[in-house]
Amino acid sequence: MSIHVNIVSAEGEIFSGDADWVFAPAKMGELGIAPRHAPLLTQLKPGAVRVQTSDGEKLFYVTGGVLEIQPHLVTVLADSAVHGDQLDEAEALTARDRAREMLQGKGEGVDLAAAQSALAEAEARYRASQLLKGRG
Repeated sequence: MSIHVNIVSAEGEIFSGDADWVFAPAKMGELGIAPRHAPLLTQLKPGAVRVQTSDGEKLFYVTGGVLEIQPHLVTVLADSAVHGDQLDEAEALTARDRAREMLQGKGEGVDLAAAQSALAEAEARYRASQLLKGRG
């Protein structure tokens, strides 16, 4: 038994196919989704969406969005998304360092909420690149 998965963003369709399991970074914590999951609608936070298929695990990075679960369908409406193999670990580290520098310079002109959001996204991108690297 499988569950159909659609991952889409403003750029277009990222993935469409059947899966045995889907793991997604919901706002309140990581969700594990199997076929026949109860219907659910929740927000996503930046992080890795893992799709376990008969061909192995596929990794995608999302910057946030909405997750809709139906018993036989999972739809990820991502703000933006990329395939895991497109993640650049060095770029993620650089973005994380920039965000930390912004937070440390808490002087005038620094938008604290934006800096914290940038740091959270950069750290999620780095963790997702590490997850992919760990399977290499």
